[in-house]
Amino acid sequence: MKKSNRLTLYILIAMAAGILLGYIIHKSASPEFIQGFSPKIKLLTTIFLRLVQMIIAPLVFSTLVVGIAKLGDLKTVGRVGGKALLWFVSASLISLLLGMLLVNLFKPGTGIDFQNSDMSGVNDLVGKTQEFSIQKFIEHVFPKSLIDAMATNEILQLVVFSIFFGVATAALGDSAKVVVKALDAVSHVILKMVGYVMNFAPLGVFGAISAVIATKGLDVFVFYGKYLLYFFIGIASLWAILLGVGFLILKNRLPELLKRIFSPLIIAFSTTSSEAVFPKLTEELERFGCKNKIVAFILPLGYSFNLDGSMMYMTFASIAIAQAYGIHLDLGTQLTMLIVLMLTSKGIAGVPRASLVVVTATCAMFNIPPEGIALILPIDHFCDMFRTATNVLGNALATSVVSKWEGELSVPDDSVTA
Repeated sequence: MKKSNRLTLYILIAMAAGILLGYIIHKSASPEFIQGFSPKIKLLTTIFLRLVQMIIAPLVFSTLVVGIAKLGDLKTVGRVGGKALLWFVSASLISLLLGMLLVNLFKPGTGIDFQNSDMSGVNDLVGKTQEFSIQKFIEHVFPKSLIDAMATNEILQLVVFSIFFGVATAALGDSAKVVVKALDAVSHVILKMVGYVMNFAPLGVFGAISAVIATKGLDVFVFYGKYLLYFFIGIASLWAILLGVGFLILKNRLPELLKRIFSPLIIAFSTTSSEAVFPKLTEELERFGCKNKIVAFILPLGYSFNLDGSMMYMTFASIAIAQAYGIHLDLGTQLTMLIVLMLTSKGIAGVPRASLVVVTATCAMFNIPPEGIALILPIDHFCDMFRTATNVLGNALATSVVSKWEGELSVPDDSVTA
């Protein structure tokens, strides 16, 4: 059995074991025990995520600079970036509009029971929320320090610095080859570390699943059945659109791509973290046949500009909360909300519940009670699993499609194992 297949099997076993242990704890243990158990078992997930986070900054910087340097001149960088942004903007608009359409069609907010709201996590989310302004948006995008951006894993700021550094490196030509060669070696070392870090993935999955099931139990699905059902319809519709467009461009290579990214999809689904699979996804896309210079350029951009699942959920959740409070939002207001979300969502961290911070800020901006986020918190973890997996799918497709458009998508060597 290939190493990647073994890892996927272990992750699936860890998911099943986590659900079983969490359910047993939830049914048989005292509330006091559960309150202590969940944070402790979730430390396994914390360990895994922190191991991944420690390699993201050097990986983004080294691969992106090398990718731009290999692309060559500024004209090529602009052409590839333009194609990527065409995909990103189109996918984001489709995701936002789909969420807005479905939430108006199904009205999931009208069925939310206020008695099941979770107030315990609201203060933490509201505390992270900042009122949107152009100044704060600019500060979030442009770094004042590379070290600070690396320390806080601000991917968008890292991308901005790396683009400038990569373009300058390419402009220097032969005299900068030693820098490109050194960073290329660094990127390969980091990718080697990915294999070691991924061995901890089953433990991270086990901790995340057992913690949430122990706390919430399976009964939460009964209370929020309609909300979840409508959201699943939205996610399924978005997958159908993305895969349909992907098939039109990639044709018979699409099944192979899905096979390659199955393991990253499962990890993202289980841990609810896009960041958790960034290094692994980089590796698998290169094995699929995407050139290193394209992957290194497009994927970091995608993690800042192309979070399709999160985008769809933002309009879906924001308007659902308004529906729960009986607040009517006319079409003009909803379209304004869509534009605001289009801006505020860029560069959100690929970590659990990051999109909820944006939803909270959006609610406050449109006079929807921000504490209404408590209404959807009990079920949000399960929604997060699906929207995170969708983010990974969207970025894998974007990278593969741009590679195909650039004529840089090759047939991989079958002797290379994942």
